[in-house]
Amino acid sequence: MAAATSHRSAPEHTHPDDVPVLTALAALADPVRLTLVRELAASDEWSRACGSFDVPVGKAALSHHFAVLRGAGLVEQRDRGAKRVNRLRREEFDARFPGLLDLVLRNDDSA
Repeated sequence: MAAATSHRSAPEHTHPDDVPVLTALAALADPVRLTLVRELAASDEWSRACGSFDVPVGKAALSHHFAVLRGAGLVEQRDRGAKRVNRLRREEFDARFPGLLDLVLRNDDSA
């Protein structure tokens, strides 16, 4: 039996070096996207499939949020079988915007 292949196209990624600061801030300002980033920061790279996040949105909205995060250079995704797995581009994003992720990943709300 042949292996199943995905018919969806590979996600497009924006490198953090190509992201304006206002795009990065807008991506991180949304509570759902902030939750996704925080959960990714606490997870091993490539260990989280899109459907494994505890956020109050449906699949279409979740896809949109991941597209915004990719466009802001925060997230990289790859297909692994039927699942799309994610990693936070922490090192690359920190090089572009030093300290920004540290501020938004703090658990207090004073940031």
